[in-house]
Amino acid sequence: MFSVSIEGGAELRPLEPWQAAEFLAHMDRARAVVDPWIPWASVSTDLDSTRATLQRYADLQARDAGRLFGIWLDGTLVGGTMYVNFSAESGNCEIGVWLEPAGQGRGLVTAAARVLIDWALKTRGLHRVEWKCRTDNTASSAVAKRLGMRLDGVIRESYLYQGVRYDTEIWSRLSTD
Repeated sequence: MFSVSIEGGAELRPLEPWQAAEFLAHMDRARAVVDPWIPWASVSTDLDSTRATLQRYADLQARDAGRLFGIWLDGTLVGGTMYVNFSAESGNCEIGVWLEPAGQGRGLVTAAARVLIDWALKTRGLHRVEWKCRTDNTASSAVAKRLGMRLDGVIRESYLYQGVRYDTEIWSRLSTD
């Protein structure tokens, strides 16, 4: 398995179904802060559902349509980043991120997302990388800015969470930026 070193002595590595127990333990630590932003946090609540979440991303990777990576800090899974969707044909992808409190404030998400953006634009030759976040997720918006992304606009009431609709910001970076 490959590993990419990122800031603060952390590592970025693939997250795969065989790591379900470790991922579940991480989700249990992260759920309260991650659930409002990442839809699958509330459905990865036991070993079977967690394995299913990881398998869904393994299946996406097999089709070259998405990928899931974990961020390990001092040997502990503390967060991750993913290609929510990935289309070499259209030249577009979307990146998502999450982090439990133990990893916050270290630049880990920015560093990990930068690896995914560079790979998508430079190695795979995609044209557009998108970043979507709720308008009230100021930490996520700040990361998008640090990554050199531009705010394309806001989609009104597009994100449903616990019966409430939230607006979503769309950020992007192009291969020509």
